[in-house]
Amino acid sequence: MNSSTAISITSLLISSSLVLVTLFFSYWQKLKLEKEVIIGVIRAVVQLIIVGYVLEYIFGLKSPVFTTLLLIFMIFNAAYNAAKRGNDVKNGFYISFLSISIGTIATLTILVASKTIEYEPYQIIPVSGMIIGNAMVALGLCYRQIAADFKNKRDEVETKLSLGADILPSSIDIIRNCIKTGMLPTIDSAKTLGIVSLPGMMTGLILAGSSPMEAIKYQIMVTFMLLSTSSIASFIACYLAYRSFFNSKKQLLFIK
Repeated sequence: MNSSTAISITSLLISSSLVLVTLFFSYWQKLKLEKEVIIGVIRAVVQLIIVGYVLEYIFGLKSPVFTTLLLIFMIFNAAYNAAKRGNDVKNGFYISFLSISIGTIATLTILVASKTIEYEPYQIIPVSGMIIGNAMVALGLCYRQIAADFKNKRDEVETKLSLGADILPSSIDIIRNCIKTGMLPTIDSAKTLGIVSLPGMMTGLILAGSSPMEAIKYQIMVTFMLLSTSSIASFIACYLAYRSFFNSKKQLLFIK
């Protein structure tokens, strides 16, 4: 980073006064969020400082084995958090882990094979963080939608079952709608890039001194990889999760 773009500790402390804006509105409107804001800010600062030191150490280790183990750990945590959004989905953690793993591996394989990035910690870890995080959010949306659809469209599904349809044909519209739900936020974000917002990666590169055109290349890569991972993960998760809503006799279970 160029010295002209480096942020001094003094500047960072002064910019922290922006938090007072949030506290002011919370107090003014009696939202009672002051404690949550302060705790959130403190946790963010502490966590980011710890992560900063950890990443400096990790980036110094050029071990493919260690990098792979760290990826598995990241996927494990993402799968755990995604599964919490799908309480009605049996084996939600395993479905999430498999879906995110396949989506991440497929995307990283193409990126590495095309020499867009190298299998080095300083490139793989940040890129994987974006991929895995996006897949986690997509699965959370899929799980909520699939539970809501099976609850709201119960009569429709049971009618198809009573007419002799198997559970997959009876559920196919719900499955497709849930895959679409998981993918739409990433698609909508792609539509507004450069018009409504300048994404974090592109902005960070520009602030770090990279030319806008170079930053754009990286952002295009990020857009492609997020679309790929969210679609793969959503597809696999929904086609595995729908069976959770039927018993061994192919009857639709009651959903609270």
